[in-house]
Amino acid sequence: MFQVPLLRRFSSRCQAAALFCAAFGVTAAAAPALAQGTVQSAPPAHPSTPAASMAEGGMGHMAGHMYLTALRPPQPGDQQKADAIVAAAKLAMAPYQDYRKALADGYTIFLPNVPQPQYHFTKRAYAIEARWHFDPSKPTSLLYKKTPDGGYKLVGVMYTDRVHASESELNDRIPLSIARWHQHINFCKAPHGQKAAYFGPDAKFGLMGSITTETACDAAGGEFYPHIFGWMVHVYPDETDPKKIWSTQDDAHGHDNMDHSPMAGMKMN
Repeated sequence: MFQVPLLRRFSSRCQAAALFCAAFGVTAAAAPALAQGTVQSAPPAHPSTPAASMAEGGMGHMAGHMYLTALRPPQPGDQQKADAIVAAAKLAMAPYQDYRKALADGYTIFLPNVPQPQYHFTKRAYAIEARWHFDPSKPTSLLYKKTPDGGYKLVGVMYTDRVHASESELNDRIPLSIARWHQHINFCKAPHGQKAAYFGPDAKFGLMGSITTETACDAAGGEFYPHIFGWMVHVYPDETDPKKIWSTQDDAHGHDNMDHSPMAGMKMN
């Protein structure tokens, strides 16, 4: 759990820099939810997963900022378990073909004013519950794409787990022979006045930046976070190609590159 000195540091930052706290969503109301997490000083070691595996998953441009679980050899019952989760995801999506129903039921749009190929409508209560218990009928996020008329079309769901969950636990939730869970890692928050360096072919900061270590981030005057958000996996039940059902292609475009608030119920650490 978060220790008192850490919470005090957050409180001090709130008093000293309101904008910093707004970016991280640190409020008195959020403290109980944050307290359920665990702080890690460094990302988990994944020496067996080279950058090539990220490229295979469609995220080669995020090498150094993305960790994908490796596909395991299929085990008896894996496909049946995965198929049952896809069916449950489809049922969970059914009431929310109209995005306004999702908003009415407590889902909120993550970064609604940032243009994205795919928008996460996230339910904080489900995100918190997912840290300790997996219920495929309660996806953390509903995934929508913007329509020409200004509305949203529902295309899939996202399930999550806490940042320090083991790959064994992930496999128990959704077989790693079928799905590749992922984490966003090595995030260097740009110092004040350098947000332009989040963008372009020579970007330094954020999830597209050249900085991937705490040492380099410190040298650039940034603020380093080993992880942002936690474990995630997307499911697209209406796809007919099995590879597209569990696609990792869209995630690089589903979270903003900059230092905005964490997704509801999740955190940066």
